[in-house]
Amino acid sequence: MRETDTRTGSGHAVVIGGGIAGLAAAHRLLVTAPGTRVTLLEASDRLGGKLHAGEIAGVRVDLGAESMLARRPEAVALAREVGLGDRLQPPATATASIWTRGALRPMPKGHVMGVPGDASALSGVLSDEGLRRIERDRELPPTEIGDDVAVGAFVAERLGREVVDRLVEPLLGGVYAGDAYRISMRSAVPQLFEAARAHASLTEGVRAIQATAARNQRTGPVFMGIEGGVGQLPLAVADAVRARGGEIRTGTPVTALRRTPAGWQVSAGDDVVAADRVVVAVPAYAAAALLGVEAPAAAAELASVEYASMALMTLAYRRDVVDLPEGSGFLVPPVDGHTIKASTFASRKWGWIADEDPGLLVLRTSVGRYGETEILGRDDADLVELSRRDLRAATGLDATPVATRVTRWHDGLPQYPVGHHARVARVRERVGELPGLAVCGAAYDGVGIPACVASAHAAVDQLAGDATGVDELTRNPVQSLHGAGGE
Repeated sequence: MRETDTRTGSGHAVVIGGGIAGLAAAHRLLVTAPGTRVTLLEASDRLGGKLHAGEIAGVRVDLGAESMLARRPEAVALAREVGLGDRLQPPATATASIWTRGALRPMPKGHVMGVPGDASALSGVLSDEGLRRIERDRELPPTEIGDDVAVGAFVAERLGREVVDRLVEPLLGGVYAGDAYRISMRSAVPQLFEAARAHASLTEGVRAIQATAARNQRTGPVFMGIEGGVGQLPLAVADAVRARGGEIRTGTPVTALRRTPAGWQVSAGDDVVAADRVVVAVPAYAAAALLGVEAPAAAAELASVEYASMALMTLAYRRDVVDLPEGSGFLVPPVDGHTIKASTFASRKWGWIADEDPGLLVLRTSVGRYGETEILGRDDADLVELSRRDLRAATGLDATPVATRVTRWHDGLPQYPVGHHARVARVRERVGELPGLAVCGAAYDGVGIPACVASAHAAVDQLAGDATGVDELTRNPVQSLHGAGGE
């Protein structure tokens, strides 16, 4: 093993992991501390993590996350900083449906992650008994919520299981590929958690959230995409890192991380890289392996983080043989027994896809939830056929696609069970005891792209001696709930 860099001098920072969090951390280091030498090490031969730009039938598409929550500033601001400002595009349509009780029905408005403020506009989605159950929420005594609670369990107790199974589950499950009855309300829907603690009834709390939003009168799109796909973002950040003198090495797995009197030694293949600061921006299980010697308590916590796997099917059709319902796509409650959990009409949603080939219609479907293994064991042809079967049942689409792609994301989404916020706090406390070390990524403060960028910025600021960002993440754990971000 050779030691390739032993200088720490004015500062050498190593970032482990080349997903959007690691790239954002490297960029932040170079911007906030000019003169710092930055080396980013990525195990795979591709940058971007779960942001992955690809193509189908000659049209550029995303093979991973496809949108960013624009109401959070971090991801959109980063895109502008790295030269993508003129390529930012909102969805051409944001009208979605839910495939439930045998029909595509408009997604009800006026909810917080599927939790309604009243029973209006839910006819057809819920049964008559389900509608009456919501109205009884105001008559129930307050529910003790404690330090944390599962979203599904709490909402079912207040509003009935139908609300969870037909509204909350498809929305929340679409973000985390998880089980609403296990997912932490405090970590996954902190707005709802605080409202539930502050109000006697849950529907009253939801209406209070809506009233606050109305007073704030936020304008502009809720979501944002990038021409060519949000998979362009990590590539542009990487270019900006290199332009500022940063070094990026792909195909370089890190096998060990050790403290030294001068700082840290990072073992990467046959090389040992010396650094005075290290940002670990890899999935929880990989971080656990790296931290096992120097931070065993943090490693044990990270090793317990569970992940869900999923697969994304991208299908291209000739537009003249397709007659789809209006809107950007639909969500699917698992209670109805269908295979896919969502479908996006990508050519409808993103104008740049339609512009690249007006004669082509691109659709996306996804499968895979926490605990599901059988479906992901199917071969690509089976997954495409299962998607086509559900699309036929939901929309009547019976045409044969001209091209298909299947992208598998094994252990793609970390799970946030009850108590996740406390686990993250313990990890950060233990890691914070080691000078020059910080962690960031989707396993901590939210799985969306803005959340990962915010996590990266907080980690860099912590290393610079400013813990404000980390404190803010602790108080406000989830930065974004939309679009699975890379580590």
